[in-house]
Amino acid sequence: MSEGLATRASFCPGPVVYASPALPVSRMSQLRLLPSRLGAQATRILTPHNVQMFSWHSRSSGPPATFPSSKGGGSSSYMEEMYFAWLENPQSVHKSWDSFFRKASEEGSCVPAQPLLSFLVPESRPAVSSRTKTSKLVEDHLAVQSLIRAYQIRGHHVAQLDPLGILDADLDSFVPSDLITTIDKLAFYDLREADLDKEFRLPMTTFIGGSEHTLSLREIIRRLESTYCQHIGLEFMFINDVEQCQWIRQKFETPGVMRFSSEEKRTLLARLVRSMRFEDFLARKWSSEKRFGLEGCEVMIPALKTIIDKSSEMGIENVILGMPHRGRLNVLANVIRKDLEQIFCQFDPKLEAADEGSGDVKYHLGMYHERINRVTNRNIALSLVASPSHLEAVDPVVQGKTKAEQFYRGDAQGKKVMSILVHGDAAFAGQGVVYETFHLSDLPSYTTNGTVHVVVNNQIGFTTDPRMARSSPYPTDVARVVNAPIFHVNADDPEAVIYVCSVAAEWRNTFNKDVVVDLEEIAKYDRICEEAYGKSKDKKILHIKHWLDSPWPGFFNVDGEPKSMTCPATGIPEDVLTHIGDVASSVPLEDFKIHTGLSRILRSRADMTKKRTVDWALAEYMAFGSLLKEGIHVRLSGQDVERGTFSHRHHVLHDQEIDRRTCVPMNHLWPDQAPYTVCNSSLSEYGVLGFELGYAMASPNALVLWEAQFGDFHNTAQCIIDQFISTGQAKWVRHNGIVLLLPHGMEGMGPEHSSARPERFLQMSNDDSDAYPTFTKDFEVNQLYDCNWIVVNCSTPASYFHVLRRQILLPFRKPLIIFTPKSLLRHPEAKSNFDHMLCGTSFQRVIPEDGAAAQAPEQVRRLIFCTGKVYYDLVKERSSQGLEEQVAITRLEQISPFPFDLIKQEAEKYPSAELVWCQEEHKNMGYYDYISPRFMTILSRARPIWYVGRDPAAAPATGNRNTHLVSLKKFLDTAFNLQAFEGKTF
Repeated sequence: MSEGLATRASFCPGPVVYASPALPVSRMSQLRLLPSRLGAQATRILTPHNVQMFSWHSRSSGPPATFPSSKGGGSSSYMEEMYFAWLENPQSVHKSWDSFFRKASEEGSCVPAQPLLSFLVPESRPAVSSRTKTSKLVEDHLAVQSLIRAYQIRGHHVAQLDPLGILDADLDSFVPSDLITTIDKLAFYDLREADLDKEFRLPMTTFIGGSEHTLSLREIIRRLESTYCQHIGLEFMFINDVEQCQWIRQKFETPGVMRFSSEEKRTLLARLVRSMRFEDFLARKWSSEKRFGLEGCEVMIPALKTIIDKSSEMGIENVILGMPHRGRLNVLANVIRKDLEQIFCQFDPKLEAADEGSGDVKYHLGMYHERINRVTNRNIALSLVASPSHLEAVDPVVQGKTKAEQFYRGDAQGKKVMSILVHGDAAFAGQGVVYETFHLSDLPSYTTNGTVHVVVNNQIGFTTDPRMARSSPYPTDVARVVNAPIFHVNADDPEAVIYVCSVAAEWRNTFNKDVVVDLEEIAKYDRICEEAYGKSKDKKILHIKHWLDSPWPGFFNVDGEPKSMTCPATGIPEDVLTHIGDVASSVPLEDFKIHTGLSRILRSRADMTKKRTVDWALAEYMAFGSLLKEGIHVRLSGQDVERGTFSHRHHVLHDQEIDRRTCVPMNHLWPDQAPYTVCNSSLSEYGVLGFELGYAMASPNALVLWEAQFGDFHNTAQCIIDQFISTGQAKWVRHNGIVLLLPHGMEGMGPEHSSARPERFLQMSNDDSDAYPTFTKDFEVNQLYDCNWIVVNCSTPASYFHVLRRQILLPFRKPLIIFTPKSLLRHPEAKSNFDHMLCGTSFQRVIPEDGAAAQAPEQVRRLIFCTGKVYYDLVKERSSQGLEEQVAITRLEQISPFPFDLIKQEAEKYPSAELVWCQEEHKNMGYYDYISPRFMTILSRARPIWYVGRDPAAAPATGNRNTHLVSLKKFLDTAFNLQAFEGKTF
């Protein structure tokens, strides 16, 4: 055994099993002498049949906790390793082992050696008359160490977690046999009642002694029970990190650690009063209103405030909270310090909303507030993120917002910004997004350096039964859960509220057992509530914007409106395009060897740059790079985004000779550019999309993109799309500019890798299909401002370039849904010239026909409208049939909001042409159900818009390659059969 392993094993408390290595022959002889050298105690430990005596299994059936301070496994193997390490170098083991081996060896020298097999004894430990006092002393000390470890591992099994104390509360009634719940259980450790007053030296893995190094067995058991078997249950010994285990032990075991000063007790009590009286006030004023109160959990308020106080003391400047609806109004009032007047306004059904949108119920709303922390006298910003009823859905959103705030502050270690997540106990265990959020915690581009998790026990609520005290949970992390009765209302004494404090015995020293709280203090808070209630009755208008959880100072005007309603051109100078292309096709670092296959890709980029053309990947590079030059942070996240699912991006280069050496050329464009972050996520959509949405909330001056590996994979994140992205502005007046990149296209790859389900996004778009718009010079930007999101399917790299840049140059923010291509990434025709990206150019919502048909529009017999990749199939088929003069093809690059003005122009340009909508998706999917009524509106139902595409189906695409090709040929034939709709009525 190595010296390092010996030292680590002596301190690690976790249940990891360390298998003993095979012993060399030279050590076998020493092993035979080990029992005689170490005496009876060692012999007993090394006896295989006796290992059970020091080994018992936890509730989770995990590895047994065996010898004190060991890593697990058999005590025999562990002690052998420690002994041999000690023989080689006594300083290589802990001093407690050194002392043990020295004393045991001295004893062993006086005892005749005995064969090892003669020490095979039954499980119960009979008295050994030949044991010396030293041997018995060593044995008893080891037994006490085992006892201490047993409480650390399994003490929570007998903790008093039922806040009512009158029922089992579905808690496991299992009582471990190695906990001293009755005096006769001392025999488990071969200890007796007479040993209770003996002094024992404490091991290094406990802090119950404080400054004392020895305690009586009676006091050891008392302190262990006080720490592990009261109203706080600790389950933490599964943690592999030694320092973390020691930290938890120190924080809970140290004597007096739970004592509060008189001032702290009074502060806690005052906070409890406000928490309780707030709920009582709401219950009195709006007894029938749904408000999801905090009754039974009021202590959560002082718990959260204490966490914030301590965080502020340690330098935290910004705290971001996420929580479900229960208790939200109380948190807003007493933690965030939202004006009570505005909270009470939410209960008035007569108030008219001053803001556009649907608004949301009061117990979903968020808030941002900057104030002075009264305990530390420091500024602190508090943000409670608005959330839907979908439990735990807000978790990754909070983490993303926290990560962004840390990023913008340069807070790499999380010393300035932190997050708190409040969970319901059942949701915490049952909702998968909780795990998805947790498993982002160690990824470099997603970690927030830790989160405080508060799990609320929803077991009970308010009652006047004096037996059923109101209960509430303390803040928890992964190792701390509490549910302690705090106080009850004495229904027989209407003149006073009596608090029965049971948090700790020390309370009685300050307040007596039953404390009659100063009625003036209660009356003072009641007056505050009444005054706010009176003011709320004078309000005539309800402002949703007062509940904004992520304000963007300086981006909008003082009224929260855009500073202008224009969008500048999105093109850039040619020298910038050329510079970005040169960097994209090079390796900025010296002595950096890239893969030979990647060299070919870089040469191709250099060749395109010289020819003044771009493909899809290079156009994206141009858009990102130009925004970085303008000071816009760009973040691209998703599964395999660094390379790109289709191996087209390669934004991170890897040195082939130095492991883990990477280069991101995008961060080497200009000396003073904004940073570019590209990060492969874990295999998660729900959690990661929520994270990126939260990241985009923090600042309008960032382009935040999430790319699905395939477009249809977004459906596992549907909750984020439905509850936050599509509806976020309408519910919470919260702008968000997140971009979703969803690879889409029918290419014979089967049902799961084809469709990004555009019909779902279009169905949730809020533009009115039946309203004939009024066309003004600002129609385009006004339409974008009024929509809930933007849906595009670009057919050219230049369009992709422009729509990405437009996303930032708009004077407001909207989510952008982009159906990105797959085969077009390398299609020889899917390239754009620099001329389409220069200054003065911009995103084209509709790309009209520019070929022969456009030269004589009156001769055109059919005008085909389409979007995306199918355009290239149509152009190829038109050419093969020689119909360039008779059939015009117009592309919708932006589908929603619908470009009414441009569609009207195109239809009027070809007055004699049949109008056809062609799509590669099935008829009940794709775009047809969205575009058809809008065509009818803009054409005043004077001309039909015929459908050409695949027939309705249940699955988005076929898994058979031949079926795919046959259906493709069928609808292409129909598209160019100029007699296909003769005699048919629309």
